[in-house]
Amino acid sequence: MTTQPFVARQRVCILGATGSVGTSTLDVIARHPERFEVFALTAHSRVDELFQQCLTWKPRFAVLPEATQARELRERLQHHGVQTEVLAGAEALCELAAHPEVDSVMAAIVGAAGLPPCLAAAAAGKRLLLANKEALVVGGALFMQAVKTGGATLLPIDSEHSAIFQCLPEDRSAWASRIDHILLTASGGPFRSRDPATLKDVTPDQACAHPNWVMGRKISVDSATMMNKALEVIEARWLFDLTPEQIRVVIHPQSIIHSMVVCRDNSVLAQLGTPDMRVPIAYGLAFPQRIESGAGQLDFGKLAALSFEPPDHARYPGLALAWETLTGAQGSTAVLNAANEVAVAAFLAGTIRFDQIHSVNARMVERVTVQAGACDSIEALIALDAQTRNEALQYVKGLSA
Repeated sequence: MTTQPFVARQRVCILGATGSVGTSTLDVIARHPERFEVFALTAHSRVDELFQQCLTWKPRFAVLPEATQARELRERLQHHGVQTEVLAGAEALCELAAHPEVDSVMAAIVGAAGLPPCLAAAAAGKRLLLANKEALVVGGALFMQAVKTGGATLLPIDSEHSAIFQCLPEDRSAWASRIDHILLTASGGPFRSRDPATLKDVTPDQACAHPNWVMGRKISVDSATMMNKALEVIEARWLFDLTPEQIRVVIHPQSIIHSMVVCRDNSVLAQLGTPDMRVPIAYGLAFPQRIESGAGQLDFGKLAALSFEPPDHARYPGLALAWETLTGAQGSTAVLNAANEVAVAAFLAGTIRFDQIHSVNARMVERVTVQAGACDSIEALIALDAQTRNEALQYVKGLSA
């Protein structure tokens, strides 16, 4: 009879608990109650969903952005006898991400708002499950320095970066000698075969109807424009310490191969699986072990084909902005991210057309001047982000006039 080794329960803080990654994380945790404990949950605007999660999981803490939201949630939970302490504001996010009783932080807040708590978790030496690509797109060197100084364990959760990570040895010092380049796969989104001339007529609902993945509306639009892949290229540069030339993108419509490593001997390592975020989430939670994720197994007998094609830059003009900003002034990637957040929000609100998202992004990369020292501190990055958003909003007003 073999006895299983004792594994202490991880106390998990989920930043962005009501989004698709947050709910998938809770689904994985529910399958392993002996391994994980939900310590804190946070949300942005979905108070009802967070209320239900608190009823189920009874976390020690919950966080919402506004004091009025927090008061409402607190009263509702108390009425049901749940003693979760409800906090409000961005500072509370950072406090919980660095809380001494937290073991693992799932960073699933969408956008640049996720950078401060990610930095706090990194500086506190947490196991940091990074689903917020913007933390690296905006923070880059500052974020990686916090990881190094704090002794954090950084585990990528984006399916593409998790795939690369799973193809590499645990000894990070061996990565440089092994990698020739990496191939980030992309489904091509819902408009891969659509005439680019018709993209100006795309509606938000059409852009959010991803053929393979279930995601939030912002990232779904990013997938349709391929800006998600541009941001992933930037993220990969920092995660794996690569040059921009070592990062390439290939369209793979089936979303079965999640990304590949081309080694120096030209052998290719790939990670395959069903398109289900619970796989990289489970890998991150249990690393270096493997646990049941809830995802279905691949049936190779039913796989008709795995196809690949180069990205069409006329259809996805924003993709090239990744390499342009990586080789431009330090801080250009933060400008690109801020511009894209404004542009996508304007498109979802019906203010600009789908094809004008790229116009906003390209114009801001061209027009916003990045001052020396703009990436030296979180305060400087926040100022650069705010400057870009202000200029992008003005440009959007001109487009919609």
